[in-house]
Amino acid sequence: MKLFLKQNMIVFFVLLCGMAAGKTFAQQSSKTNPIPVKSGYAPVNGLKLYYQVYGEGEPIVLLHGAFMTIDLNWGQLIPMLSKTRKVIVMEMQGHGRTADIDRPFSFTALASDVAGAMKHLQLHNADVLGYSFGGTIAFQLAMQYPGLVNKLIIISSTHKHEGELSSVRELMKSFKSDFFDQTPLYTEYKRLAPDTTQWRGFVNKMLDFIKQPYDLGDENIKKIKSPVLIVMGDNDGYDLVKTIETYRLLGGNVSGDIAGLPQSQLAILPGKTHVSVVMDNAALLSIIAPFLGK
Repeated sequence: MKLFLKQNMIVFFVLLCGMAAGKTFAQQSSKTNPIPVKSGYAPVNGLKLYYQVYGEGEPIVLLHGAFMTIDLNWGQLIPMLSKTRKVIVMEMQGHGRTADIDRPFSFTALASDVAGAMKHLQLHNADVLGYSFGGTIAFQLAMQYPGLVNKLIIISSTHKHEGELSSVRELMKSFKSDFFDQTPLYTEYKRLAPDTTQWRGFVNKMLDFIKQPYDLGDENIKKIKSPVLIVMGDNDGYDLVKTIETYRLLGGNVSGDIAGLPQSQLAILPGKTHVSVVMDNAALLSIIAPFLGK
């Protein structure tokens, strides 16, 4: 049974690192996709944090998942969102074009990096969308810098370790860095990283970080003033009971006909996994656009 579960978990990561990354990057490389109106490096907290800006309009900041890059995570969604919005995408510490530094990964530090980059770009506030690892950073950003976040969109993520299924937590502990050597993540790292010799160190550092228990605090979630949209696949690898508990902390799970609709929303997409949720950009946009437009 344990071998069967481990094989399934490896398949999960093959899908995440292969199908999703490869497909979105291929589409991002298409000539029909927009060109950034601005790109560069924001000097924040000892980092040179890489960013790109697309489109015009009200700003929205996108935060990618673990081991991902702008191209891999957001290749399909950027062209859709940038038709009506200014889209700011960043590559976090050690990811893509942003070199790692001698600093432990922490959600507090990563949120501070995002805040610093927004200040560098003269963004007084923005809507923020985070996927997976980026979703937890987005939660931390809203807690740490409440004035920066207008509306918050959390896709396939949680604010605490217990929000993940126990089977996922246990099997993550067995992952080794060499598994990623045969995925498009390594190909992209070699293409983008300022120093490609740091690959194995970066992967080990990230694996150590994502295996550690974390909890941003239920009380801190309750204090978030921004409207929050939580989007989750029905078989996403997260405990949906915990997801609903988070939604309740944000004012949800009430009788809307009696109490009125809360400012936050919850969407559970049927027949979706952690990978297929973020690949179904048409479905995401159909949920995100009305939420942002309210």
